[in-house]
Amino acid sequence: MMILLVSEPKEDAMENEGPPRGVCKEMDRQGDDGMNGQEAHPSGALSPETDDFPSPKTTNPPTVKRSQPLGISNGRSKGEESKTISLPSIPNPFPELCSPSNSPILIGTPLGKGTPPSGNTHVVKVFGEDGRSRSLWVPAATTARDVCSLLVQRAHCTDQESWALIELHPSLGLERCLEDHETVVEVQATWPLEGDSKLLFRKNYAKYEFFKKPMLFFPENMISDCTDVNKGMTSSELIQNLLNSGSCPEIQGPLQVREPGRKAWKRVYFFLRKSGLYCSTKGSSKEPRHLQYVADLEELNIYGVTHGRKLYSAPTDFTFCVKPCRNRARSRDMKLLCAESEQMRTCWTTAFRLFKYGKQLHCNYQRSLSTCNQENTLRQSAKRCVSEASLVAMDFSGKAGGRVIENPREAQSAEQEEGQAWRKKTALRCSLPNSCSSSRNTLIHQAQPWFHGRVSRREAQKLIEEQGLVDGMFLIRDSQQHAGCFVLSLCYKLKTKHYLIIPCEEEGRRYYTMDDGVTLFIDLLQLVEFHQINRGILPVCLKHHCTRVAL
Repeated sequence: MMILLVSEPKEDAMENEGPPRGVCKEMDRQGDDGMNGQEAHPSGALSPETDDFPSPKTTNPPTVKRSQPLGISNGRSKGEESKTISLPSIPNPFPELCSPSNSPILIGTPLGKGTPPSGNTHVVKVFGEDGRSRSLWVPAATTARDVCSLLVQRAHCTDQESWALIELHPSLGLERCLEDHETVVEVQATWPLEGDSKLLFRKNYAKYEFFKKPMLFFPENMISDCTDVNKGMTSSELIQNLLNSGSCPEIQGPLQVREPGRKAWKRVYFFLRKSGLYCSTKGSSKEPRHLQYVADLEELNIYGVTHGRKLYSAPTDFTFCVKPCRNRARSRDMKLLCAESEQMRTCWTTAFRLFKYGKQLHCNYQRSLSTCNQENTLRQSAKRCVSEASLVAMDFSGKAGGRVIENPREAQSAEQEEGQAWRKKTALRCSLPNSCSSSRNTLIHQAQPWFHGRVSRREAQKLIEEQGLVDGMFLIRDSQQHAGCFVLSLCYKLKTKHYLIIPCEEEGRRYYTMDDGVTLFIDLLQLVEFHQINRGILPVCLKHHCTRVAL
């Protein structure tokens, strides 16, 4: 409905004034939520007809008329545009709350709804791992880091720096993690007009892990000989110096390459340098006359390949490809490569990122570290607000309603007695076979984010690989081979290991163990909390759990 308000004109100045002021029209607007990467234009202004206003020469007081909805015409003549009354804009009383300086969301443009106030905005559609999506109005210069920060706030996620935007091409089986500085709108401009390409919001703990553990990502047998090593510098020192300067050592090694236009794969020796990607025409020779130029790194993007055996008949599961980053690149322009192990594939992809982005990647890492330090500082300051110094021990055993225990020894004794009484009550509740607490202990793990139910072994490995092959990444799932048992899937040195969790009974109580009863746990929650600070039989402590967040 459209509401028309008309102010009462003055009789003495009616002939000298134009159309009356104070005209205000309200009309519901609908925003397009289905565009993907196309430029959004604001709707045109309404052109009120002159018949809706009282004549300036009349002497009778105007009356308020019931207005009817007016359609928005696509084209208007210049004469009609001159009749349009510009309505005064209402100032925003809280600009610091509605439009943060670093926020990519503009004033009056909620997520997925509304019309952007300017034409220099675009729609970015981001999917969650549950299949649902959320559309955002963003400026053209919005980076992947800006979009992730906004989604982290909207979804109330933790560990802001561990989230990333993933570029997916499901029909081609390609995916890659966008760098923090990449512009999202420019990435979408390279997608085919007709396709299933999309952006996915999920965790990626391994985005900057190579800065922390370089030797795990760059094995010595893949580092090409250079003058620095001959001078006495070790490989670890060489890699660390190069990473700190935003560079990368020269990488070499054999790869299986798919010949263009054929399904056959051929073993070729490759070299990755700052100047580009090369292959040797004679074994592993790196002489200039035997090196053949393959591609320039500045014009390529590197992708991981999922389902490489099924889609491209790859000889192993460790397939990746280089693809031109120009607009509307075709699938036949891809060059498919296959490594012998996950460590080799990770080495090639990491070196490609470093050679292409150089110091920019190191700046992104430093910015991520500073943000993590700020978050840790805020958490510590919040904990200090309720520190032990602000708490006092009290005794509620008397009839006076409680007294403050001022003697430190008496307070310590009361604390020990309270702890022992609590442990006795907990053990008693767990020993009752039909008690509610006993059943609650057996089901408490189902509400934890690290529990993924009846996922298969292959699905668990895929989930850990997607969210980053870093030491300590884990999840717990139901065992498909042993009824009533569980499996702990843990990542260590770029490999996923699986540990069987067996339920057992002792003195009428139910426990869980991974070491044949040497260490017993009341429930899976206690097992996880123990191994987060104690390694036990595991090669590394539990650090990051795989999780899925709905947008």
